Amino acid sequence: MQKGNKKPMKYVVVSGGVVSGLGKGVTASSIGLLLHACNLRVTFIKIDPYLNTDAGTMSPFEHGEVYVLEDGGEVDLDLGNYERFLDIKLTRDNNITTGKIYQSVIDKERRGDYLGSTVQVVPHITDAIQDWIERVAAIPVDGKEGPPDVCVIELGGDIESMPFIEALGQFSYRVGAGNFCLIHVSLVPVLNVVGEPKTKPTQHSVRGLRSLGLTPNILACRSTTELDMNVKEKLSRFCHVPLENIVSLYDVSNIWHIPSLLRDQKAHEAILKTLNLQSEVRKPNLKEWTAMAKRCDMLQEPVRVAMVGKYTDLSDSYLSVLKALLHASVVCRRKLVIIWVLATDLEDATAIENPDVHRAAWNSLKAADAVVVPGGFGDRGVEGKIIAAKYARENNVPYLGICLGMQIAVIEYARSVLGLKNANSTEFDPDTKHPCVIFMPEGSKTHMGGTMRVGSRRTYFHVTDCKSAQLYGNQTFIDERHRHRYEVNPDMVPQLEEAGLSFTGKDESGQRMQIIELQSHPYFVGVQFHPEFKSRPGKPSALFLGLIAAASGQLDALLKKSVGVGAKANGYAIGSKGVSGLSPHYRYSNVNVAVGSFDGMYKNSNGLHV
Repeated sequence: MQKGNKKPMKYVVVSGGVVSGLGKGVTASSIGLLLHACNLRVTFIKIDPYLNTDAGTMSPFEHGEVYVLEDGGEVDLDLGNYERFLDIKLTRDNNITTGKIYQSVIDKERRGDYLGSTVQVVPHITDAIQDWIERVAAIPVDGKEGPPDVCVIELGGDIESMPFIEALGQFSYRVGAGNFCLIHVSLVPVLNVVGEPKTKPTQHSVRGLRSLGLTPNILACRSTTELDMNVKEKLSRFCHVPLENIVSLYDVSNIWHIPSLLRDQKAHEAILKTLNLQSEVRKPNLKEWTAMAKRCDMLQEPVRVAMVGKYTDLSDSYLSVLKALLHASVVCRRKLVIIWVLATDLEDATAIENPDVHRAAWNSLKAADAVVVPGGFGDRGVEGKIIAAKYARENNVPYLGICLGMQIAVIEYARSVLGLKNANSTEFDPDTKHPCVIFMPEGSKTHMGGTMRVGSRRTYFHVTDCKSAQLYGNQTFIDERHRHRYEVNPDMVPQLEEAGLSFTGKDESGQRMQIIELQSHPYFVGVQFHPEFKSRPGKPSALFLGLIAAASGQLDALLKKSVGVGAKANGYAIGSKGVSGLSPHYRYSNVNVAVGSFDGMYKNSNGLHV
């Protein structure tokens, strides 16, 4: 129980049942936004049951993208959703894993902190989980002083989450009645055979949860269609949840409708009542949010972006890049269409082994209005990425290379323009005679057998009349997030610059190349950092906005307006036709946006979780 006059922290736990992939992360983010709209300060914690201490060593095929925080934390992609929804800055401790908890307990045991006691899951692991939650929940993430009002906790996993479920059961008693609310997200399928929603899976899910010591206060029922009153009454009766606390989360046209969906069913009232906050907050203000959701549905004119990578079978591998493209597309009043291009399919070897696949990949690339080569590790598909960069450069197609995407653009330029046919990165060819990209250790983090430059770092503009500097509002410097080991060889920079490749952004020492541009190209930019991690709706990444503007014929108007979209800007005014016709009537606040044609609540037509 909370003691003294200190205002008690309120906790909202979001769990899931029946099947994975129901969208707990989006639901948790939407709940957080709804509470924020009630004038509450909100923070988040994501619980992941895997034994890894963080997501840094995990394959994108296993777990989707690794989301990088400002403090260098390599975390679950759901933390990216939280940051984008509320425009907050989380820390590595906002992501709890089994590995982190066990490591902390074992470290204490080795120091003798347990005074010779037998260390067990209960109470030592469960206590460590509860202590971690209480400590991290009190850390402000919105730039204001003092602890947040509410901590939203998303519980991931299934059977491997048992220690966390036990800990949360204990935690509900520890914090006391009125300070803990459990929302269970569960599937209510509609079987084609009978054509009606079936409640039995949710009944079993809730029964299992109750047997483990957790009783849901609210049911968030995922379904393809809205549940009628009869179904809700049945769920209420068999799951022991008040009728007014059952929310139907049915498929909608775009993700922006979710917070309004929750509000319209008075989910906030159920949460606030459980947390004894009814008298302390205002009604949620989602007027602007709702208007944006409706406007997003009306976007029709497409902008086609080729995503050239090696994880194209799993869109979650590039989730933040896709989000950043969406943010920029909305500002430009364009409907984003992602064209997935597997990098290896562009290579000569594929032309020999499977000419139809090779031809299709090239047709896809040529159909794009812009090309993005995102970050990555390893040599698979590198030659295909170099080919894509060359195509974009030679054909004046807007190009944005991120991390590895910048490095391969430098390699391509050295090969094609400088005539250094064997130019390469020492990551891929340790014995190359023309090392355009080399290992530049920082020594601050041991990771996967080496050091990695990770987290927020500062970039200074060395060329002020370039597109990137203008897009960032002509700031002297910017802070962006990094995740890499290899960088452009500073010894080759003079030769490359003399040949026309501008290194417009560098670190303070001038030795680490951060931004490249081709001034003669409509839009050809490469960055060593990851601008996608800081993109927000209403504050889209400057470089993604420049890319989409260039792809839709709006870049000149954007640059002439000299509207900063970096740290100087709090919002971006949008005209009915995009940035070319600025209007005071549309100003986007810091909210998460999704566009495109959706086939479900949490995925769009390109398979993108938003």
